[in-house]
Amino acid sequence: MKFIERLEPNQAQLLKSHLQSILASECLDGPRTLIASIAAELDVDILECAAALVYLTQTGQSATLPLVAAKKTAVQPGIKMIRYRLDVGSQHQITLDDLKKVLVDESGVDKNNIANVSIRSLYTLIDLPDAMPPDIFQHLKTVEINQQKLDIRRVKMRNKKRGNLLNRRGKTRHHKPDV
Repeated sequence: MKFIERLEPNQAQLLKSHLQSILASECLDGPRTLIASIAAELDVDILECAAALVYLTQTGQSATLPLVAAKKTAVQPGIKMIRYRLDVGSQHQITLDDLKKVLVDESGVDKNNIANVSIRSLYTLIDLPDAMPPDIFQHLKTVEINQQKLDIRRVKMRNKKRGNLLNRRGKTRHHKPDV
């Protein structure tokens, strides 16, 4: 009998409800990094890993798994944060703790002011305080984690004019008549 056939409709709805609650209220950076790392190591799709985890939870085998905790970071009020891209990701075997340790050691940034870390397969997105001195920024470009340079760079914000285009869609445009 297939797994999905054993899952009753009310169980599926309960699972969806629990997932929706978790997605709305929890920081999943740690588990996301772990799943991406496992998927890369096993050479499988992330969706396959997620399906295997659902299978484990539904069959009761998840009790033997170690728990993964992700901690929400509260940035000090009044600090302007800037989004950066780092050229290290889960394929480079980095962890959130390793990344924070390197940033604190190499730049002197307070670990409580490292926020919104999103470790992707080949790169990481992270928010750091705006007041980073240029010499520290240049130094971070050359710093390595697991023989991979950080090559930090600012992420440019999307052009705000794009939003104005959406607002103008409903308006009638007046064209000059052909003469």
